[in-house]
Amino acid sequence: MLNIGPFKLNSRLLLGTGKFADEETQSKAIQASETDVLTFAVRRMNLYDKNLPNPLADVDLSKFVTFPNTAGAKTTEEALRISEIADHAGVCDMIKVEIIGDDDTLLPDPFATYETCKILLDKGFIVCPYISNDVVLAKRLEELGVHAVMPLASPIGTGRGINNPLNLRYIVERVNVPVIVDAGIGSPKDACQAMELGADGILLNSAISKAEDPVKMAEAMKLGIQAGRLSYEAGRIPVKYTAEASSPTEGIGFL
Repeated sequence: MLNIGPFKLNSRLLLGTGKFADEETQSKAIQASETDVLTFAVRRMNLYDKNLPNPLADVDLSKFVTFPNTAGAKTTEEALRISEIADHAGVCDMIKVEIIGDDDTLLPDPFATYETCKILLDKGFIVCPYISNDVVLAKRLEELGVHAVMPLASPIGTGRGINNPLNLRYIVERVNVPVIVDAGIGSPKDACQAMELGADGILLNSAISKAEDPVKMAEAMKLGIQAGRLSYEAGRIPVKYTAEASSPTEGIGFL
């Protein structure tokens, strides 16, 4: 069970929407993923005009936690305005704070992110900031009162996997709120590794929506995340630099 604020989730896979080739593929991928949470960019959704296209029109949203994000924001003011739009539309009071600080790398702005989280927490939002793999920032945000931290594995859409597993492990060990790895996951191997390092969940979009077969990839990611979590809970054997026989030699007679 993954708990974020008041939400109790059975699945540790959070699925992004909006990048699928068509609505049918998206619906099938959502079903295959068995996710409880669908995240979307507020700027890309028509929250008020029901006559305009809606990429989630074929999805029964009552079965999911809808998790809006502030993608596209570059300032605190923009992120706050997007959050208020989502709140007024009755989507959800849990918001993913995403504020881009560099146009080339699309890395998040740590200063604007911190300030935005502070204001949204004061307003009563359930706040989940998207951040770089920054241990100190993650700890400061936890102290501020955020409900989860969402460090990237690598820059958005690169599919490079976990660039800095050591820093991710530091974050897992030093904060007491859920750690949701967001951005850069490319394959189930990457998702499994993140979970083995102790992440509480994974937010995916491009890795599934841009796969050759998004539906199969959604299922593969689901299984990879489950396997990684089980491995983390089981506790792997220590890494050694000398061989150790798998069968005991004590008490064995030799001819």
